[in-house]
Amino acid sequence: MQSVIATFPSPSSGELDLGPISIHMYGITLLLAIVAAIGLTGWRWTRRGGDWDLVLRAAVWGVAAGIVGARLYHVITNYDQLPDTWYGPFAVWEGGLGVWGGILFGCIAGGIVVWRSGQNVALFADCLAPALLLAQGIGRWGNWWNQELFGKPTDLPWGLDIDARHCPTEYSSLISCNEDFHPIFLYEFLWDIVGVGVLLLVERLIRIRPPALFSLYVVWYTLGRIFEEQLRIDPSHEFLGQRVNFWVAVVLFVASLAFFVWWQFFRKHEGDSPQVVSHEPPKGPAMAVPKGRVRPPG
Repeated sequence: MQSVIATFPSPSSGELDLGPISIHMYGITLLLAIVAAIGLTGWRWTRRGGDWDLVLRAAVWGVAAGIVGARLYHVITNYDQLPDTWYGPFAVWEGGLGVWGGILFGCIAGGIVVWRSGQNVALFADCLAPALLLAQGIGRWGNWWNQELFGKPTDLPWGLDIDARHCPTEYSSLISCNEDFHPIFLYEFLWDIVGVGVLLLVERLIRIRPPALFSLYVVWYTLGRIFEEQLRIDPSHEFLGQRVNFWVAVVLFVASLAFFVWWQFFRKHEGDSPQVVSHEPPKGPAMAVPKGRVRPPG
């Protein structure tokens, strides 16, 4: 009796040619991820009395800073894997964005925008948390388009089919790839999407003290990343026999879990943490015209 083994296919190309225009699907996937994150954050923020204007302003600065941070992290930690061209450090369309740098830079920039507006940064962070997981899950399909982020060889029915051009040399012949691989991008997508549901459910069942939900988001993501790093075979610098990103995930997991438990259950709070947006004007000078300039007469 013949057995039929299914595989998870890869696209033949990561580009969509529209006449003289070539669209990189990696970039389109990132754009969809950003739109989804903005939409979910805006929905959650406005339900608490906030306005879309702040969400969009935070998104503009957060996304810009996040892309810079993500690429910078990748360039620093994988400098020997960059394309050998003058634009190599900037070739985002060929993959290579480090999520750690993207989240760090993006959250700092967005947090500054929220803080300068006079709103509660911790509350905004909790509104953002599920949206970040959603964006990260969607964004992983960009790795599918680029035929990257796959793991060790597997004979499971959902093993990822890779063409010879993207196949690691030890598993390829001149015309084909001799193995199927763990679809790491798919595993992370499913983990992130389940995480979105978990965060929303926890928030519904427990009175969360902002930014405890954001810390729980970090706990969830890094837990999945710890296991993911055990399967990945793409080149990476190592420390004590483990990939660098494994150790980054472990440190962030422990720190975030400790913060969540302490902040949510042990730290004494003066009154309940805010669950709605404040509409009081921000403290500080209300001067709208820079010092030294005079308004023209009305």
